[in-house]
Amino acid sequence: MAIKEKIGTVISNKMEKTIVVTVENKYAHPIYGKTLKKTKRFMAHDELNTCVLGDVVLIAETRPTSRKKRWVLKKVLSNSIL
Repeated sequence: MAIKEKIGTVISNKMEKTIVVTVENKYAHPIYGKTLKKTKRFMAHDELNTCVLGDVVLIAETRPTSRKKRWVLKKVLSNSIL
């Protein structure tokens, strides 16, 4: 079984050891063919509180850490300019 991984942007780091990541998915409309964007938010575990707003990160699926956290921070791909 392959481990699911997603790339997204950190939009919140106000919680202790938790970040909120938005992942953007682009797809074509089934009838009209226009490209649409759909965003989804994931709560991920950040053990060392290393992420800041705007970071692009790689998150991986893991066993549930809490009621809403099922993802863990794997790597920070690029740091925020802020």
